[in-house]
Formats: sequence, C-alpha cells, structure tokens
Amino acid sequence: MSSELVVYIDGQYYPKSQAKISVYDHGFLYGDGVFEGIREYNGVVFKLKEHIDRLYRSAHAIALNMPLTKEEMTKAVVETLQKNKMKDSYIRLVVSRGVGDLGLDPRKCPKPTVIVITDTISIRAGNAKETGITTMFSWVRRNPVDATSHEIKSLNYLNSVLAKIEANAWGVDEALCLESNGCIAEGVGENVFIVKDGELLTPPTSTGALAGITAEVVTQIAAKLHIKLTVTNLTPFMMFTADEAFFTGTAMEMVPIREVNKRQIGTGKPGPVTKKLIAEFQKVIEDPAQGVKV
Repeated sequence: MSSELVVYIDGQYYPKSQAKISVYDHGFLYGDGVFEGIREYNGVVFKLKEHIDRLYRSAHAIALNMPLTKEEMTKAVVETLQKNKMKDSYIRLVVSRGVGDLGLDPRKCPKPTVIVITDTISIRAGNAKETGITTMFSWVRRNPVDATSHEIKSLNYLNSVLAKIEANAWGVDEALCLESNGCIAEGVGENVFIVKDGELLTPPTSTGALAGITAEVVTQIAAKLHIKLTVTNLTPFMMFTADEAFFTGTAMEMVPIREVNKRQIGTGKPGPVTKKLIAEFQKVIEDPAQGVKV
C-alpha cells in the first residue's frame, strides 16, 4: 500500500503526485485567493480556530464568498491529517477564487477552490534559535495599506518573494521590509519584535504587517511575564540599536536576529528576554488546550 500523502481538493482526496487544479483557476492566474499556514504539534492543531478566523477575515476583505462554514473547514483540516496519519505537520489551507476565464473578473469564477495540504516544512537553519539569524533591509517596500495590504493573507506574495531573492543574493538568512515612509513593517513572512531596556516593541498592522497568530501568543506571554509591550513604528535606527530582536511566525516559530545589514544586534547572541519568551512559547505549543486534537 502506498504511503504517499493525500491532498484535499473540494471535498475529494487525491495522492500528492496527482493533486492538481485547473490552469484557469484565478488563484494560479492572478494570485486571487487567501491562505493560512498552520502547525500541528503532537496531534494537536495549534490555534486552529484563530487561523480559521483569520482566513475568513482575509476572504471577506477580498469579497471572496467561502464555500464552506468554519466548522466544515475545520473538519476538512482534521480529516486530512487523520488520513495522512500525521502527528507533527505543517498545514497549508488555501481558498482560491476558483476556475474562471482568462480575464480577471471574479464574477467569472462561480465556485472557489478549497485545498488542504498537510506536509512538513523547514525554513530556518538547524540551530537558528540558539545562534540567531542574519538579516538585511530590502529595497522592496511593503505595499501600502490601501493597496494589496499584507494585512490580508492573500496568495499574492510577490512582494515578499522579491525581498527574499535579495536576501539570498546578499547571503543573509532573511530580509526585513520597510513601508513607504521607511518604518519597519515585518520580515518576508514573519512579524518582528525588538527589545530595548527590557521592554518589547513591535510595528502596528497599519504598516502593512499581518496580524500574526504567533505574534499574538508572544503578546499574551509578555503580559503574563509582566514585560511591557508597545505597538509603535520602528525605524531602522531603532533596529540597529536594539538590545535584542526576533522574528515570529507559524513556520519559523520564534527566531532571534543577531545581525542586520552587518550591524550586530546587542551581544550578537539571543538575549535574556528573547530566551525567556522562547521557553514560554515552547510551553504554550505543548499545551493540548491551545488547539484542536486530531
């Protein structure tokens, strides 16, 4: 019997090698759709409700009528994991505008396409949490909030891809993206925090940053540990002179930043506040009450 993973597409399951969508799907043609990246830890889908809620907010923002209820979408995720017998995985939940014609008019797409992929992911070096990663400010500015805002988790990630290409070309691990006024928005796919004098600072979503699920968990942990957190515009100077800095994201979890544009951040090693938050975050993801059991 084949051990090939299966993929959910519109209520049916297909082997990974045969999981296909139409070339006329507007998610493929135009990046017209929304998605979520979700983690499963030890048979528990971490913060699944929060991810589903964000998916539906993104869909509403682009006037995409979801073909499933939230309960049905949750069931599709859980059943796909069960069929693949996975206990630790990365889940990609995609809803595209669906099949249409070669024009971009969404009215030509009568039914959205729903896809659930459960697999694994690796986007950081093996011991990044212990050593930290290197970054740079990209020339690619975040789209303004009145354009294809990164507050919407859409299928159009070209803005981030261009910044990642630059980071690769310069030999650093990740890029930091600025908004149109020169303030820090986020990484290519992560929220960013800095630590100064024992306090946390992070950019607002008005810079075009996504309201991150992991970032919200860090916010809750900070409150529990009585660490002051301020949501405010961050400049490159504030990053260069920070005591500590780190990224948060579903795939990356929490990873310290040790260098930005060849400037060492703090001691060049993960700082005490970052280490404490990472330790507490690990406790949260190990708590079965923080998600939905498969």
